[in-house]
Amino acid sequence: KHWWFEDRGPQCTLLVYIDDATSELMHLKMVESESAFSYMDATREYIERHGKPVAFYSDKHSAFRNNRASANGDGMTHFGRAMEALNIEIICANSPQAKGRVERANATLQDRLVKAMRLEGISTIADANTFLPGYMERHNVRVAKPAFESRDLRRPLAPHDDLRTQLVWREL
Repeated sequence: KHWWFEDRGPQCTLLVYIDDATSELMHLKMVESESAFSYMDATREYIERHGKPVAFYSDKHSAFRNNRASANGDGMTHFGRAMEALNIEIICANSPQAKGRVERANATLQDRLVKAMRLEGISTIADANTFLPGYMERHNVRVAKPAFESRDLRRPLAPHDDLRTQLVWREL
């Protein structure tokens, strides 16, 4: 989803990480553009805070899936290779309806978050990223539900998991 600061300010994108079991916002990051680099950076922050998920459920953005894979290539993106190295599966939704929780969360954020940031006078990406953790906490109190399964399936980083060297662009 694209966002604008001030009525005609710079366009930016909000990256949203949501727990599918609870609808809890886990990580929000405002970035200049939706790219492999921005997803790698945001995913590193997410993993450092919460641990490694079993899988990320995403759309078919080119950061997650190479839609132009040739018979000679493996079709894996740079982000996909990093997730494979960390033993995290990427599941690409076939439709917006298939990833309903995050789409509903995005619709809510487009309405409420924009208003909350306006009330706070936020007009830069840096200010938005400072504001987002507190907003997430308030949002989760209202929206998040307990999971049916109380066991947390996220895994801690293994000793060989070095996010700074795995979440990078690799030329082959």
